Amino acid sequence: MMETSETKSDNRIEIKITIARATNMHGKKAGTVQSFLRMDINGTMVGESEKRTVDPAAQYIEYDFTHKFKCYNEALALNDILHKPVVVTLTELVPEKKKVEAKSIVLGEAVIDLMPLLQGVCSFTSTPTLHAVNGATEKVSTPPLVTKKDQLMLFSEGQLKAGGHREDNDRQRKRPHHALLSPGNQFLPDAFFHSQPIDQEDGELTGIEDCEFRNEAETMLNRVSWDIEMPCFLDADGVTRLRQKITESRYWPLEIMKSTLANEKSGAAPKGQTEEEPHVPSHGVAFIDMGRLLYPGVTHIRGAYTIQPYSSTLLLNKTRRNVSLLKEQLKPGSSKDRSGAGAASSAKPNAGKAKDGKGHVKGTGNQNGTDSNGSDHIPPDRKAYLDFRTYIIIEITLTNALIPKTSTEELAKRVKALIPPRPPSTGGPNKAEKAVLNFHKQVINVVKHILEQYEELFGTRLKLPNDCNREQMMAQLMGALNVSGRYFAFKEQIKPAVVKFVRDKMQQTDTFTEQQDLHEFVSKLYVDLVDETHVALNKIYSNGSEDDSPDEIHLTTSHLKHFAREAQLIGNYPLAVHYYKELVVRHPREPSYKFNWGNLYMETGDYIKAKMCFQDAVAVQQAHQPSLIMCGVLAAMFNDFEQAETFLERASSMEPLSLVAWTLLGLVQDSQNKCILAERAFLEAKSLLKGKEASNQSHNTEESDVDEENERQKDQEVESLPTSHSSNKKHSDTENGETVPSEPKEKVISKSIYTETLEFLLHNHALEMAEHALSKELNSDGNHSFHLACVQSLRAEYCSAIATLREALLRVEPVADMWALDGHCHYMCGSFPEAQGSYERSLDFPEQPTDTHLVLLRLGSIYLQEGKFEQAKMTYLLACERSPSCLTWLGLGISCYRLEELSLAEEALTEANHLNNQNAEVWAYLALICLRFDRQEEATLFYKYAIRFNLENISLHKEVKELQDQVQTRPLASCFEPHS
Repeated sequence: MMETSETKSDNRIEIKITIARATNMHGKKAGTVQSFLRMDINGTMVGESEKRTVDPAAQYIEYDFTHKFKCYNEALALNDILHKPVVVTLTELVPEKKKVEAKSIVLGEAVIDLMPLLQGVCSFTSTPTLHAVNGATEKVSTPPLVTKKDQLMLFSEGQLKAGGHREDNDRQRKRPHHALLSPGNQFLPDAFFHSQPIDQEDGELTGIEDCEFRNEAETMLNRVSWDIEMPCFLDADGVTRLRQKITESRYWPLEIMKSTLANEKSGAAPKGQTEEEPHVPSHGVAFIDMGRLLYPGVTHIRGAYTIQPYSSTLLLNKTRRNVSLLKEQLKPGSSKDRSGAGAASSAKPNAGKAKDGKGHVKGTGNQNGTDSNGSDHIPPDRKAYLDFRTYIIIEITLTNALIPKTSTEELAKRVKALIPPRPPSTGGPNKAEKAVLNFHKQVINVVKHILEQYEELFGTRLKLPNDCNREQMMAQLMGALNVSGRYFAFKEQIKPAVVKFVRDKMQQTDTFTEQQDLHEFVSKLYVDLVDETHVALNKIYSNGSEDDSPDEIHLTTSHLKHFAREAQLIGNYPLAVHYYKELVVRHPREPSYKFNWGNLYMETGDYIKAKMCFQDAVAVQQAHQPSLIMCGVLAAMFNDFEQAETFLERASSMEPLSLVAWTLLGLVQDSQNKCILAERAFLEAKSLLKGKEASNQSHNTEESDVDEENERQKDQEVESLPTSHSSNKKHSDTENGETVPSEPKEKVISKSIYTETLEFLLHNHALEMAEHALSKELNSDGNHSFHLACVQSLRAEYCSAIATLREALLRVEPVADMWALDGHCHYMCGSFPEAQGSYERSLDFPEQPTDTHLVLLRLGSIYLQEGKFEQAKMTYLLACERSPSCLTWLGLGISCYRLEELSLAEEALTEANHLNNQNAEVWAYLALICLRFDRQEEATLFYKYAIRFNLENISLHKEVKELQDQVQTRPLASCFEPHS
C-alpha cells in the first residue's frame, strides 16, 4: 500500500510504502523458508525488512515492511518518482553446512509503480508480480521536463528484428531503463499496443500510395523495435511552457544514431572526432509535428515520420535550432549527463530526442529504396536513410489536453448570453392576428349601424324603389349618416383598430421621411384594409360558414415563400420584404423565414438589418444552424472575431455536423493568424467531406447496380425479338458512322471544403467572406473558373464573369449552371441575343439549372422583346407548370394577348391577379382586354388600379390610352356612317 501526506513546514511530501505479505512462497529447498525484502530506488538500497520464517504449508509470509521517504513538491522531484524505479527484491536465506552465515538466494523482484500518486490519488493498493532475476543492475536517472530549460529524453535498447512477420498488435509496452529491471519487470502491466488505420494517423506517409510501401516495410523487411513507454510529469508551469514552445516551433526534432556495444564498452572515440564536433554515427533526424497537441481537446498523436540525414541547416530551417542535442550529449564534458539520461547498452542501441508525453518508438527501414534527392555530399551512413526510406513511428499521449475543448453546453451558454432566447407565445392569437380580428369586429359593428340607418330611410325591402337608382340611394344614405353624426362616430370608432392594424399587422412604427414612401404605404394600406373588410363582410353574410369569398386573395405559406424568393431574384426588394414580413407574422416561431429575410438584406447590402434578422432567428431557435453560421459571418465582417468564433464553434458542434461551419471557423481563425486552430478546423471539414463523398459513392454504386440489372433485362428482351428486328436495331445504332472520340475535359466543379463553403456564402451574398474562401480555393489544385465567375457576378463585374466563363467552357465539361450564369451576366449587360442562347443551352441539360425559374422568366421576357410570342407563350407555360406565380401567369397572358388569344390571355391575367392584386402591369393588360371586349367601365376601373400601383411602363400607358381613345370614338364614328 502506498500513501502520501504533505509536510507544510518545508513543502515536502512524505511517501509511505507498506508491503504487507508475499503469497505463494516456495523456497529453493524443502522445509521452512526464511526470507527478507530489500527495497531499492534508482539502484540504491533504501531499506530491508526483518527476516521472517514460515512453514511452506502457510503459502504466504507476513512482512509488514514499511519505508518512508520525502520529496519536494515540485516538478523536478515529482518527475523522479516516475523515472526512479522502486524495486523490491525477495531474498531467501539458505543455511549451509559448516558455515555460520546462510547463503542468500534471490527468488525474484517486483517493480512498484507510483504514478497514481501523481494523478491525484492519496492512497492505493497494488499486487505486483515477482519475476526472476538474471543479472546485475546499474544506477540510472533521467531528468524531468521542467519550466526552466529543455531536457533530453533518451530511448535506448532498440532491438533489431528480422522481416517476415508483422508486429503483434496486442504486445505489451515496455518500461524504460531495462538495465535496472529483470526481464519480467520490463513490461508495463495492462498496457498494450492497439492497431490504428494508416489513413487515421497524424504523421507522414498516410496517403493511399504509401499504404503498400508501409505494409511491406512493417511486415517483410528488417526493422528496429523499441516499444518503450516513458512517462513524464508536467506541472502547471511546464504545461504553459510546452504550449509556448509548440507555438514558437511546431516541428520538434527526434534525432537518431547508431552505436555498437564494442564502442560503448571501450569508450574509444571514432576517427575524426573532436571535442567540439563529436562524431555521431548514422546521424538522422525526424521532425515530429507537435502542432496537433494544440488542437482543442486533443490528447494523443501517433504517426510515422520519415528520417532524413542530419544537417544543421535542415535543423535550423525546420525547428529554429542550430545545435544538435545528441552532439552536445556526446561531448566529453557531458558524459556524466549522458549516463544520467538513461543510456543503457544493447546490441544496437539507438537514441531519440522527444519532449513530452509517453511514447513508443519503432523504426522501420526499406531495403530496396534509392536516393531520390541525389545528394552525393551526404555521408554514406546517413545517406542510407534516404536509400531505404526509413521512417519512425512515435506516439505521444497526454492525460489532459493542452487546450481544453469547449463543451457543447458552454458554447450554448455563450450564445445564449449574446442572443437571449425569446420565450414562446402563451397561446391564442398573436398581436397581428388580434389586430386583424379587432378590425373585423369594428367593421361588423359599423355595418350593423349602417343597416339601421338604411332601414330608417328605405325600410327592409330588398328591391330598389322605382323612383330611385343605386347612386341616388347611396348619396341619400351618406347624407343621412353625416347629418346624424354617425359617419364621424364611425370614423372615430374604427380609427384605433386601423392604428393597431398598421402597428401589429403591417409592423410599421417609424415615421416616413419621403413623401413617395408614404404614398406607397398608404396605397398598400388601402388595399389590405379593403381585403380585410371583404373578409369581415363575408363573415356577416355567410351564416357563420368559413368559406372564403371568391374575390378574397389568400396565399398559402408555400406561395409566400415562392413569391418572396422570386421577387428577390428579379430585384423587386420591397415586394420581397412584404412577403417575408407576412411569413414572419404568420409563423413567428419559425426561424427559417427570418433567415431568408436576412438573406434578402445581405443581397441589398443592409448588413445591420440582416444581422437583426439572423439574431431574431437564433432568439426563436437557439440551435438554428444556418442562422448561427451567418451570425458568425457578420461578426467577422464587423471584426468581432471573438463572437464570430463563438457562433461558428456552436454551429460546428451541432448535429448534423456542418462542413461549412468548420470551414468558416477555419477561415476566421486563419484571418487572425491562429494557424494551428485554423488547420484543425480545416481537417475536421475535410473529414466530413471525405465521409460525404464515401456515402455518395456507395449510393451511386447501388444505383449503378440497379441500372446494370435493368440494362441486362433489356438486352434479354432484345435477344428474344426476331432476328430482323434486332439486326435492324443494331444497324440503326451504327448507321451514322463511327463516333469520333472527343478529348476529355475536366469536371467543372472540383469539390473541396472551400467550394461547398463558397456556394453557401454566394447563396447568402456574403461577398467578403466568399472572396476569402475563393482565395483559398485558388491555391489548391483543380479548375476554379466557375466559382471565380460566381464571385465576379456577385460583385456586378458581369463582363469579367463572362470572360472567365468563356475560358472555362474551353477547358472544362460544362453544366447547366454554367450556361445559366453566362445568360444572367449577358442579360444584366443588355446583351439579350447572347443571353437567349445561353439560357436555351442551360435548359437542354438533363439536370436543370439551380435557378430554373429565373431562367424561364428572363428567357420569356427576351422572346417578348423580340416579338417571338409563340416561343414566349411556351416558355411561360412551362414556368406556370413548374412553379406558377404572378409573373409567370402575367408573361403567359401577355404572350396570348399579342397572339390575339384574348380569352386565354384574360384567364391567365386573372390568375396572375389572384396571386398578386398589386401588380400594375396585370391591371393594365386586363384593362386592354376589357377595352377589346368593349367593357369600358371595367377597363376604366382596372386602369385606375394600374395607376394607383405605380405603372412604370410608359409604352403600356400609351397603348392603353390609345385603345381608350379608339373605343370612345367608335360610337361617334358610327353616327356618320350612311344608313341604308
